[in-house]
Amino acid sequence: MKHTKKILALVLALSMVFTLCAFAQADGVEPAKEITLWTYPIGNWSNEEVVNSLVGDFEAETGIHVTVDYLTYTDGDDRVNTAITAGNAPDLLMEGPDRMVAGWGAQGHMVDLADMFDEKDLEEINPTVMDVVTSDDGSVYLYPLVMTAFCAGINVDAFKEAGADQYVDLENHTWTVDGFKAAVKALYDHFGSTAVAVYCAGQGGDQGTRALVTNFHGGTYTTPEHDGYTWDDPENIQAIEELAEMKGQGLEFDASLVGGDEIALFYQGVLKIALCWSIQQQLDPNLAGTGEGLTMNGEQIAFMNFPSQEGVDPVLNGGIWGFGIFDNGDEARIAAAKQFIQYMCDSEHTAEAVRQANYFGVRSAAADGTVDLSGIWDDNETMKEFNATVVPNMGDYYQISKGWNQARTAWWTMLQKVGEGEDIPTVVAQYCAEANEAAAAG
Repeated sequence: MKHTKKILALVLALSMVFTLCAFAQADGVEPAKEITLWTYPIGNWSNEEVVNSLVGDFEAETGIHVTVDYLTYTDGDDRVNTAITAGNAPDLLMEGPDRMVAGWGAQGHMVDLADMFDEKDLEEINPTVMDVVTSDDGSVYLYPLVMTAFCAGINVDAFKEAGADQYVDLENHTWTVDGFKAAVKALYDHFGSTAVAVYCAGQGGDQGTRALVTNFHGGTYTTPEHDGYTWDDPENIQAIEELAEMKGQGLEFDASLVGGDEIALFYQGVLKIALCWSIQQQLDPNLAGTGEGLTMNGEQIAFMNFPSQEGVDPVLNGGIWGFGIFDNGDEARIAAAKQFIQYMCDSEHTAEAVRQANYFGVRSAAADGTVDLSGIWDDNETMKEFNATVVPNMGDYYQISKGWNQARTAWWTMLQKVGEGEDIPTVVAQYCAEANEAAAAG
């Protein structure tokens, strides 16, 4: 038995070396020995010690040195755009489809990676993810590694104290719209303060307010083709009207907060419900490093799907992240960058690359099915439970829609106007029209 395992391990190792070497020599190009990677803060891929370990292992196996630079969401886009203009963009970038597919890829700055996917890859990769990273013309500018669904959060201790826990299903992490309304009222009656904030000072964390509105009555946010915005549909108008009716009774439209501010207030125990929540926040609330699933006062936090109508599954916004290659005209560096992508995203090393992102793998297996990735988080109950109860509800990734940046501004501005008491059908129609004008302009 021991000999059999050793033989199998040797076969797998040789298979991986053959795969990497064969890929590296594709089109007769010898890979460069040095490349650069810029990464946005995606889990521990923003942790220099962790990334040094990952790329160090890659260098030891391939002889290719990777120089890493770390971006922030504050100035990262400006840095990339400046580098593109100057002709010295990084070889590799780690981020999501909104930037690499709908942004720099569509603008012609990135390498088409479609040749990296065979039929086996398409069987193993989540089809929704594959659809998102594939452009209308079949080009693929992002090789996906991880995904997640964004969610809500509740202060369980506060819910129990107010008797609001009866309105949530903590086992399945779900609640109905009626349950949400009843919970907010119970919290307000007990504590006498705002329980949940529809924050709208800017675009930060706006996935939470979008999901709250669209799930209330099953509305949509964009067209299926991602060429226009539909948040002025009757279902969404009804949802916004019902939320507005809750103002002053535990819910406020707060034009002084963005998602990060809301998270801080939730962590402090001021708010009892968070709309801007995620698995990373659950593992490390407020990024304070003080423990999993607890407020600063030690109260329990539970992640929740967004409230939906009885019998209707919630539809959650999601995140997808992976690697893209800037086309700097150097085929040797492109070949080396492709080798890096295959090493991280489709090899025996993929499980570790996924774990360090603190998200969920986009594929069920790697290395032509020889590496099972389905149980990556079996040793972590929180990740395992989130993967079972929240991730399956990830819906359309519409952040690649045309006119996206302008639409985000129109959305939070609209919420501000609602909070100020303006006529809801009128103001929704006005700002949705602004978003559609941006989409039509491309």
